[in-house]
Amino acid sequence: MTAVTRKMVVFRLGDDRFAADVHDVERVLRWQAPRAIPDVPPWMDGVVEYQGRMVPVIGLRRRFELPDGGTDGTTRIVVMHGEQEWVGVVVDEVLEVSAYDPDAVQPPPAIFRGLAGAYLRGLVGTGEKLTILLDVKRLLSTTERIQLARAVEASAQ
Repeated sequence: MTAVTRKMVVFRLGDDRFAADVHDVERVLRWQAPRAIPDVPPWMDGVVEYQGRMVPVIGLRRRFELPDGGTDGTTRIVVMHGEQEWVGVVVDEVLEVSAYDPDAVQPPPAIFRGLAGAYLRGLVGTGEKLTILLDVKRLLSTTERIQLARAVEASAQ
């Protein structure tokens, strides 16, 4: 019997490898500076227009409380499916699309408890190829979604 495999989009934040299930990823966009909007959390970079709608963009480094890395030619915005809307996340570089076995995803270790741990599905792989698999639907809480929707709506007027 063969194992069921899925695919994930692997990206880099600093020296760490993160990923999202390919079914949670809508598109990878080249870096463009998001349009700032008022009254949002500091980890929100603003919004970008994508397919006729304003998509909120999260500075994933700040969301995970990592040091700022700036932007360069490899910086991308990965548009992902949140609960019922799209959300963009800024990543340092998209590395690859690779297969993984959902049954082999290990729960995050205790060190990931707390704020950052809430966004993780688990760990995939071993050694140098260890990848942190994100739970995309948990990147924004319900309260944050409502706050962002209001800010995006207000900025569009």
